[in-house]
Order: sequence, then C-alpha cells, then structure tokens
Amino acid sequence: MSSFLEDVREERIKKIETIKEGGAQPYPVTNDRDISVAEVLEKFDLLLEEWKKVTLAGRIMALRGQGGLLFFNLNDGTGNFQGLLKKDEMDEALFSSFTELVDIGDFLEVTGTLFVTKRGEKTLKVEGWRMLSKCLRPLPDKWSGLQDVEERFRKRYLDILMSEEVRNRFILRSKFVAELRRALDDAGFLEVETPILQPIAGGATAKPFETHHHALDMSLFLRIAPELYLKELLVAGLPKVYEIGRLFRNEGIDVTHNPEFTTVEFYEAFADMNKHMAFLQTLLRSIAEKITGGTKILFGEHEIDFGKEFEIASFFDLIEKYSGLKDPQKLTYDELVPEAKKLGIEVGKGEGIEKIFDAIYKKYVRNELIQPTFIKDYLVAFSPLAKKQEADPELIERYQLVIGGLEVVNGFSELNDPIDQRARFVEQEKSRGAGDEEAQPKDEEYIEAMEYGMPPAGGVGLSIDRMIMILTNTKNIREVILFPTLRPK
Repeated sequence: MSSFLEDVREERIKKIETIKEGGAQPYPVTNDRDISVAEVLEKFDLLLEEWKKVTLAGRIMALRGQGGLLFFNLNDGTGNFQGLLKKDEMDEALFSSFTELVDIGDFLEVTGTLFVTKRGEKTLKVEGWRMLSKCLRPLPDKWSGLQDVEERFRKRYLDILMSEEVRNRFILRSKFVAELRRALDDAGFLEVETPILQPIAGGATAKPFETHHHALDMSLFLRIAPELYLKELLVAGLPKVYEIGRLFRNEGIDVTHNPEFTTVEFYEAFADMNKHMAFLQTLLRSIAEKITGGTKILFGEHEIDFGKEFEIASFFDLIEKYSGLKDPQKLTYDELVPEAKKLGIEVGKGEGIEKIFDAIYKKYVRNELIQPTFIKDYLVAFSPLAKKQEADPELIERYQLVIGGLEVVNGFSELNDPIDQRARFVEQEKSRGAGDEEAQPKDEEYIEAMEYGMPPAGGVGLSIDRMIMILTNTKNIREVILFPTLRPK
C-alpha cells in the first residue's frame, strides 16, 4: 500500500474512533431504510404531495459543499439520488459531524423530506443521518476510474461500482441467462444438474483439470462437458434436458478462452441437427430482441443482423474459398501436411488430419464469418460423438455456429449406436497414445448406458460468455466474466 493510501486509511480509522466516542456504531447491525431510491424516483410526485418523510440508505458517491449547503449523491444499487444538508435548517451538531466524519464511499442512512431544487433536481433535504459502514480506502477517481486493465479484473467490485458500462454489461448477461432459461422451459426442456467432479473427463475434446479425492482414494476431473451425463438422461426416458453451468478446461488464456467458462447444453430425443439449427435461429433472434430491443447488433466495425436467415456453409467449401486449397476433402494426410506448411501451419507430433484442417480453418476462415453462419460437413475424426452422414459416411452430422468470427455453438445429431461409439472411443485412445492429450477417453459406463437403448437425438452446446461478448460489443472474454482467471500478483 502506498504511503498516501496508508495515510488516508489511518485518517479514516481515526474517524471510526470518533464515531464510537460519540456513542454511535460505525457498522451497526440494523438500519431504518423504508424505501429504495428506485421507489422514490417512481413515486416521487406522490411522496412530494404527501410531504412524507423518508429514510434512504446507500453509498455516498459524491460530496460538494457551498458554504452552509452540503450536497451529496447517494447510490443504493437501485439508483442515484441527491441529498442536501442545510446548516441553518438542521441540528448543528449533525451538520458538523457530517462534514467531519463522512467521506465518499461511506454507506449512510439519511432521513428527510423531498423537494425539487431551482434547477429541477429531485432532492432529499436531510434532517438526520447515521453511519452504516465506514469506507477505509478511497474509491477510484470518478472520471478516470481504474486505468490498469488487470486491476479492473482483480477488483471487479470497483470496476462495476465506478463504471455504468461495466455494470450494464453484467446486468445484460443476467438477463440473457434468464431469457435463455425461460425459452428452454417454454419449449418443454427440463433443467437438470450433472456432476462437476467426474471420474472420466468426457464429452468434449479438451485437457482437464485433475484432483484427488482422499476418502475414496481416486482421481477426479473437473468436467470439460456435461454431455455424456445429459445423454444418459435421454436413455432414462427424459426427452428434453438442459443444463446451464460452468465447464473447466486446462488450456491457455486468450481473448476468447478462460479456463472456466459458462455454457448451456441441451439435448432432445427424436430431434437432429437440422431441427436444432432452425430452433437456434429462432432462440437467439428472440433473446437478442428482448434484451437489446432489436435484432441488429454492433460488434466491432460490423453490424450483425440476427433478423436475417442464418447462412449455411460446408466446412470444406470454406477451406477452399479462403485458404486456396483445391478439393481439400480429397486430400490424404500425407498430401495435406506439405500443403498446410505452405499455408504457414505448424503440424505437431501426433496431430491427426482433423487438427491440421482445424488450424487452417482458424487461420484463414473463422474471422471471415461475421454474419451468423452454420458450418457443417466435418470429417468423422472431428468428433467421436456425432452420427455419420448416411449420404457420405466420411462426414458427420455436426455443425458449428460462428458469429462475428466467434464460435458460439457446437451441435450434433447424436451418435446412439453403442457399437460404433465403442469403435470411435478406441480410435480416440489411439490418438491419446500418439500424444494427443485432448483426445476423449473411452467411457465404459456411458457405452453400457447406450446399450440399454438411446433414442435418436440432437444436442447443442452454446457458449454464454461468447454470446455476451457479441451482444455487448466486447472483444475480450474476461470483460464478460465477473471474476476471470488471473495470474497471482
């Protein structure tokens, strides 16, 4: 702590002692607030007409004195309201103690009557006040706020307190989740909870976090996806299920990745990818309109229109269009490697053909897809959990939705053939043996569940964090996660 901050803190601690010496408590148990700022603003004319005395409580966000007049701004989380102390119209001791003991950042209880100033500002004329919580550290400057980006993330409480833009961003996030939940409930989906600690980290292609349970003397993994458990509930006869929650992946941190993040996954018996692609268009269009007031969103320098039909494109058509590779689907592994190197793609040890194509896609294609675009027609190697296409068994019934260059949805027509599923897991085990740490492990309990009969189904995973990035015109995922993962200071 700097000497300046230490001096401020010591001075405010002295004020605490003064409050105690006067027979009051700087942190009392109860308060007498009888109305919120939002309610005062809503009912102001009625309260003014009745000349009713009110008691507000909140944080002092600004102080300014003019001789015997002392103005302040009070914020209780529901809104801001102006207060006024007049030296010649209130107890002199209360006025003096206010000027001596109150600082910006303190929480106060203030009682008085309402009036409108000559400038037309709704104001509370204070007759009495009481300290509710003494603030020991000065708040950031009102105009410059927190300039250090890392400090903003570390001290998110100050970031939200001092920035209306940040506050509104997280309010919008909460509204998005509420509308998402409402829409899925209305569509007949049942919200469920699946384990976060799992004996096998399955359901996605990612490296997990590992821990140890001492009582059972076994390794457990923070889930990388809830998918396999949710599909077991389809076996159980629950036709539509969903879960909103945190996932954890032991991967790098960048502007679109955080080690813990929030998704919704939903699964529907007797549905397929085409039904869910149509459902997603309606779902996202409706939510965008409800929480932003329209279907057109500004994201960077682009206007994204959720009101138009989402585009649909083949993965390999996009690879050919943007990278220049000719007939990429026909290339063998040995043919692809030198072509990839010409495109500036590094091919790691043990990487399969799908990893190379994915690297080309990320470098040349993804950022070109601004308007909502469904990508389909992936090789079988891209996912061990999706059905093969009947017309072309080399491809799977998988799609991604990309908006503004961000992948926001991954969906399948779910594989429900346990024999094929076992064979796919065996291939994944071979990839793990060749050095691919993200390959999916074989899950015998999941295969056993499938052998009891799993209905044909469609499944969707949607990134809530990335959707909020788009809807709030934000380029860094840490801006939309309240408490992102950071390196310790």
